[in-house]
Amino acid sequence: MKEPDHYVYILECGDGSYYTGYTTNVEQRMQMHKSGKGAKYTRGRGPLRLVYKQRFSTKREAMQVEYDMKKMKRKDKQALLQKVMEDNP
Repeated sequence: MKEPDHYVYILECGDGSYYTGYTTNVEQRMQMHKSGKGAKYTRGRGPLRLVYKQRFSTKREAMQVEYDMKKMKRKDKQALLQKVMEDNP
C-alpha cells in the first residue's frame, strides 16, 4: 500500500496572521479548520485562506519543514509567500 503524501501548509487568517500546519489531506484539513474543529489557534480567526502548500514524500521531511516554518518571523513567511507567488503567477 502506498504511503500518503505529506503536506505543510500556511493559512492566512481573517486577522492577517498566519497559521502553519501539517496534514496528509489538505482539503479535509481546511474543512476542519473552517468548521472550528481544526487547530485552536484558527478558531474565531476566519475567514481562513490557504496561501501555501508543499508536498513531501515522507512525514519526517514534512514535519521538519513545518517545525522550521513555525520558527520563522512573520516577515520571513511573507517573503516566502511573495517568492512563491512570483514563481507561480
